[in-house]
This record gives sequence, C-alpha cells and structure tokens, in this order.
Amino acid sequence: MTDKTELNATHRELGARMVDFGGWDMPIAYGSQIEEHHAVRKDAGMFDVSHMTVVDLTGERTRDFLRKLVANNVDKLAKPGKALYTCMLNETGGVVDDLIVYFLREDFFRLVVNAATRVNDLAWIEKHAGEFGVTVRERPEFGMIAVQGPNARQKLIDLLPEDVREKATKLGKFAAIEVEGPNGMPLFLARTGYTGEDGFEVVVPNTRVVELWKLLHDAGVTPAGLGARDTLRLEAGMNLYGQDMDESVTPWEAALAWTISLDEGRDFIGRAALEKQKADGVPRTMIGLVMDEKGVLRHGQKVLTSAGEGEILSGGFAPTLGKSVAFARVPVGDLGDVRVDIRGKEVPVRVVKFPFVRDGQPMAGIAG
Repeated sequence: MTDKTELNATHRELGARMVDFGGWDMPIAYGSQIEEHHAVRKDAGMFDVSHMTVVDLTGERTRDFLRKLVANNVDKLAKPGKALYTCMLNETGGVVDDLIVYFLREDFFRLVVNAATRVNDLAWIEKHAGEFGVTVRERPEFGMIAVQGPNARQKLIDLLPEDVREKATKLGKFAAIEVEGPNGMPLFLARTGYTGEDGFEVVVPNTRVVELWKLLHDAGVTPAGLGARDTLRLEAGMNLYGQDMDESVTPWEAALAWTISLDEGRDFIGRAALEKQKADGVPRTMIGLVMDEKGVLRHGQKVLTSAGEGEILSGGFAPTLGKSVAFARVPVGDLGDVRVDIRGKEVPVRVVKFPFVRDGQPMAGIAG
C-alpha cells in the first residue's frame, strides 16, 4: 500500500507525474524537470517533503542521549532553535541515517529523518532511548514544504503576519523558530534545505498544508518535483541516503568526516569503529567527477583508476553546468587518469572537489 501526503490530490490537479518513492506516491515533475531546477536556482521553487519524518524527543536527559546517539556533538547547540546536521551510526561505524537535530529546550529536541529509513530509524532511536528515560514521539500530524531559491525566503516572509516578519527575516542559517503563519496557522520555520540555495523547510499541520501550498503558489513559487530536487542536491554536493551511503559505509568513506566530532569524553555509538578505521587507514573515499564529453554518468557504472576499480554512486545531468556530474566511491591512492565504463566504452572524467554549484554559480574549475 503506497502512502500519500496530504498534498497528493493537489499534485495531481497540477498535472504532476507521480512515482513510488520509498513507498510514497510522490511527484517527480509537474512539467519540465529542467525548468523546475532552474526556477529554484534563479527564483523560488517548492517541494512537498511531507514524507520526511518528524520525531520529537523529550526528557531531562535528552541531550545526554543525543551525545551517544549521533556522531556530531549536540553540545554545539547552545541556543534554542539552532540545528545540527549529523549521522546516526551503528556499532561498526556504518550510517544508519543522516538527519537534522533541532535544539528547542533542554528537555526537547526535534529530529527530521529520511522517509525511506523511517521504520529502522524509529526502532534504533527507541532501542537506545530507554536507558536515558527519553520519550520518542513521531509526529505524523505534520506536513512539510521546502521553499528554496534566492527569492524563496522573501516570498514566504511576505505571507506572514507583519508582527513576525522581522523575526523570520533575522533567522540565521541552520536555525528554526515557531511562528504564527498566514491565517493563524502554526509554522515551524527552519532555514535549512537540500538544494544548495537559501530558503526554509516549513513544518505545518497536515490540516493546513494544502492552504500553505496554494498561498505560496499564488505568490509565484514554482512547484518542483523529486527529479529537480535530486539534480539540485547533486550539484550542491549533498549525499542521498541509500545511494551515497548506508549501513555498510562509514562517514570517512562518504565525504562526511566534517560531521564527526571526536571530542574527549563522549562515547557515541560507532566511535570505536571509526577510530580504528582511521588508525588502520580508510580504504575508500568519495570523490566528485565531471564528464566534459556528451553522455550521462549514472549510478552503478564502473569507475577505472590506477588505484583500482570504483563505482558511480549518485550521477546525472547537471542543468546549471550543462554537463554530467557524479559522486563515486574509489580506492584511496593515486588515481591517475580516471575513466568511467559507459556501455563498454571508457570515457575520461575529471576528478573535482564538490559542491559543483554554490549559490547558483558553478564552483571554480568545475565548468572546465
């Protein structure tokens, strides 16, 4: 049985092409996926991300619990509303999921986790919450809309009551506030996103999510589907769980070393395995590739290097660049001239640092 968000009928009214995404009936595009991509890079687009799971953690020892549960250090969250991107690891250092933690009160933290990993995530969190006396509460009554692009924040702020606009305007990156939205709807506004553009991810009661979507649409925000979301996050150098990392991959191997805090005196799940792998030498690394020739880099293609074979993880056409880019996992070492096997033909590619695009512009050296 496929799950549906409250916006399902709205997507269909807009003529969206629907697909099964992790058990959810979701829009891949409403028309041209490329046009939706460019709308987010140049103006403002919105995505239904109500399939994401909001989990609220409460209890006096919630911070202690999160110090053990995730690899990044929640002690970085000192001010209410601040957010942290992190991975939740298993005992072997593999990634159970990547998620965002919001600090709301000392006894109240909010997590937003991936849709496809919801069941495993909840079981994993509940398994470890008991010893800390933390209550784990999933919030299925909430929907979520991501409003992204250089003009996205302003278009949403203009819909808010006058007395909260200044508060929303002043909200810093990777922070959230609870405000009254249009027509009195309660909103949880987070200045986060998955596109490489500025904007908000807005948690709103399911009873009001269609109303908010239509108000944004009337304000000139372009509906965008999962297709554009994927090309945007790939250009922005953002991992996709299940494709770029999973429980068999450590953060060292997924270009996520920056999300690990090996601070003294904190024994998080998977720490010993991470420290051992680092000491022994990490065997694989994740790199960025650009293909200057025509063609498309796709998941599963073989990558040929002097250090041995690797494979394409996320790959596809990057509309902002006009060429194909990819993440690949390859052996650590001197890679030499790197090629990708595309239907038996070895096509040369360039190894580059990602993100490929930042603030709507190609990064130096990416365009070639």
